[in-house]
Amino acid sequence: MRVVLADDSVLLREGLIRLLEEAGTEVAAAVGDGPSLVRAVVEHRPDVAVVDVRMPPTHTDEGLRAAVEARQAVPGTAVLVLSQYVEVAYADELLADGAGGVGYLLKDRVADVDTFLAALEDVVGGGTVLDPQVVAQLFARRRADDPVRRLTPREREVLGLIAEGHSNTAIARTLVVTPGAVEKHTQHIFAKLGLAQDEDQHRRVMATLAYLRS
Repeated sequence: MRVVLADDSVLLREGLIRLLEEAGTEVAAAVGDGPSLVRAVVEHRPDVAVVDVRMPPTHTDEGLRAAVEARQAVPGTAVLVLSQYVEVAYADELLADGAGGVGYLLKDRVADVDTFLAALEDVVGGGTVLDPQVVAQLFARRRADDPVRRLTPREREVLGLIAEGHSNTAIARTLVVTPGAVEKHTQHIFAKLGLAQDEDQHRRVMATLAYLRS
């Protein structure tokens, strides 16, 4: 796996470099601002870009805009966003194309090395990984006409775990049910959200997107 890092905190950036290299991951470039991120992605064509949301000069949404621009310049580049804050609109914008390969973790999660490395693997594989706090805040924005409201409480619970990047097997473990029961729930979710039969990973991404927009 080849990674490009973008974070204006030198301390965190150097820590991530060491963490990734110790895990056998190649860090192709480490930069401190949005334009440098775009240039690094175009030059190195990494598997994934790990991006802070707030970077110079305004420390608002430079990281997000750079990540979106980088994905447009090099389609298929996975993006894992790290933030100290839950920025609902940012997660929604990155997921808007439904292509997957996107993660959003709070920086506290970086302290959990296994969680961080697993998230990288998931987004590189085309999955979607969201911190539970991000999911909780996104879910709080539900609209009255939202198709997600048609789901049963259990189906919404399953969809929330899908949005966090869990496999059916992991969901079954979490809910203490059989994988077959989870599969039935996911099929009901896809049907209620109007997601036609398609490649399963694609439907999971689209279901996550519907969840985020609810």
